[in-house]
Amino acid sequence: MHDHRRLGRELNLFDTDPLMGAGLPYWLPDGAIVRHTLEEYVREAEQRAGYRHVYSPVLGKRELYEISGHWDHYGEDMFPPMDVGSEQVLLRPSLCPHHALIYRSRSHSYRELPLRMAELGGMYRSELSGVLGGLTRVRAITLNDAHIFCTLEQAVEEARAALELIGRAYADLGIRAARHRLSLPGEGGKYVADPDLWRRATALLREVLDGSGIPYEAAEGEAAFYGPKIDVQIADPAGREATLSTVQIDFHQPERFDLHYIGPDGAKHRPVMVHRSVIGSVERAVAHLVEAHGGAFPPWLAPVQLVVLPVGDDQADHARELVRRARELGLRAEASGPEQGTLAARVRAARPAPYQAVIGGREAEADQVAPRLRDGRRPGALPAAEFLRRIADRVAARGSGLWEAA
Repeated sequence: MHDHRRLGRELNLFDTDPLMGAGLPYWLPDGAIVRHTLEEYVREAEQRAGYRHVYSPVLGKRELYEISGHWDHYGEDMFPPMDVGSEQVLLRPSLCPHHALIYRSRSHSYRELPLRMAELGGMYRSELSGVLGGLTRVRAITLNDAHIFCTLEQAVEEARAALELIGRAYADLGIRAARHRLSLPGEGGKYVADPDLWRRATALLREVLDGSGIPYEAAEGEAAFYGPKIDVQIADPAGREATLSTVQIDFHQPERFDLHYIGPDGAKHRPVMVHRSVIGSVERAVAHLVEAHGGAFPPWLAPVQLVVLPVGDDQADHARELVRRARELGLRAEASGPEQGTLAARVRAARPAPYQAVIGGREAEADQVAPRLRDGRRPGALPAAEFLRRIADRVAARGSGLWEAA
């Protein structure tokens, strides 16, 4: 059974240090490559889907979170306020209040809607030490978050499109949803007291799920404090479930922040706020990817995509040249020469990489390579240029496939 905490250390992806603090992992170079590649993938996917990206600060005045409702309904999960002069500021537990302010900073016409605002932003949650672990429960979180400001008539279609975006990302990442959950409020004062808000938002989310043909289960007590949500559940190798992606329809915060747009009648109207996260927190997404793939990432996501293996010292220059050519194509490549052990030992050490290229005397003379794939296949000698082109094509196509016949 794969454990991302063990694999993360074995593969030099991330680690922790007690001086940094519990729940505050740091990323090593290979882990930083995985994280950066994942973040860039999400940004590109969002841009293609019509999202505009913003940056917002990780601090906010206490008053901001009092308006949003976080202070009253989520305060126990927030870090204590910090006194700065005559003001109190907090590390934000969520990005949505900041995005509401960004929307409110300009006047908007109905012609601009839907307005899709996205950010890969930091936030902080005061998790108890006993629940912290690896990358799945941390105190400093990078959230793939987005908020769509739209009319009531647009809300269902925008939420449905967000679900489709999540599905495409899962296919590219080689992971699958364990189930979809309609998360509803439970008992107690954790939730905003507005029965009409809950009824309308729940009805819209049911329409989204039913129209998408996705089987789902309703679960009480799992909603956000301000509204119901669709949770896309994943499972680790032991069968333990967690929420990775979400889609929410929110009437509460547009009301609290007095958001509006100018309708075709020239009057002010209240927008609906659709919250949407494709991969949830980057930390949890990487943890799941490590476990789902056992550290053998899809080619486009692998920290090292190609290891070049010269048989002897005579082929070292050819190996370095092939690495240079691979890097010019945007591939992450490195050489592993005889100084690092026997060829068999180097082949074993390079197994996490999806591609290996062995260069002996014959290959060096003909500008060829003897390819080895991570799954054990050996396609046969190929011209070096063709081999690199095939790898570059597979990486550009994303997905989890290693090789296609010519």
